[in-house]
Amino acid sequence: MISVIIPVRNAGEDLRRCLDGIGGQRLEEPIELFVVDNDSDDGSRELALARGAEVLEVGASQFLHGATRNLAAERAHGDVLVFTSQDAYPADDEWLARLANALRADEGVAGVYGRQIPDEGASPPERFFLDFLYGPEPRVQRASDPEELSMRTTLFSNVNSAIRREVWERFPFAPDVFFAEDQDWARRVLLAGYAIRYEPAAAVRHSHAYSVATAFKRFFDTGASADRGFLAGGTAASGVLRREALRYAREEVAWLVRTGRRRWIPYAAVYELAKFLGVQLGARHNRLPLWAKRRLSFYPDYWDRHHAQR
Repeated sequence: MISVIIPVRNAGEDLRRCLDGIGGQRLEEPIELFVVDNDSDDGSRELALARGAEVLEVGASQFLHGATRNLAAERAHGDVLVFTSQDAYPADDEWLARLANALRADEGVAGVYGRQIPDEGASPPERFFLDFLYGPEPRVQRASDPEELSMRTTLFSNVNSAIRREVWERFPFAPDVFFAEDQDWARRVLLAGYAIRYEPAAAVRHSHAYSVATAFKRFFDTGASADRGFLAGGTAASGVLRREALRYAREEVAWLVRTGRRRWIPYAAVYELAKFLGVQLGARHNRLPLWAKRRLSFYPDYWDRHHAQR
């Protein structure tokens, strides 16, 4: 059995599209569907129930990415736990089968993540970002030593992932993680000796229409959680990040020129700089006052709770 888990908040038509795509999958085994609803008031809960999902309620003040997914995983019966998001939907009717088959093919693989293809209306910078991060080539990631942890080895996304239930039972998501719970999980299973596989054939459509300001906030949160993910390798990981950032900039400009999108270069320069500065400030959040973290983050309530617990 495959258990599919989706955190949801006021998902609207995105959720309908996501559930329709899951309902249309071709599989020779049963699927159970869990929606963890975060105080939706737009009919998302009712839509999920009508599509046969078990709906679990979690209040906005209690929502954390790791704890919320654990809540559903504890109730699930499948040997494969599949995680996706409300604004993602399968690219074809074999998405789930390809994801599960890739996971079951090798007992040494703790988790598989699939490709994210941009929506039709995605901006050129968002298209390049997704192709750079994921792309068409499969790969296997390993890191037996903390110094091998980097953005290349810890990459894993719960927008489109499958995890062995038996591995999740040993390594549940960290309940205190407010963002990038998938990167933290990847770090821990890699250091325990497991591998992670990227399977581009198991694809979903998923992209964001961030403004410069919202991209900054998103990457501030990425940076704030990076010490438990792609920056956990210390100096070596920081070096990989800098080299990849430079390669990214060069290749994006070349891609914009090659595809006839030169006019996007000035905007892309500002947009990518905002993302880079967001990561850098987020990684140094311990040096920032509470008011600044609240303003720079998508999750101001988290910082209030975090500050109160210190």
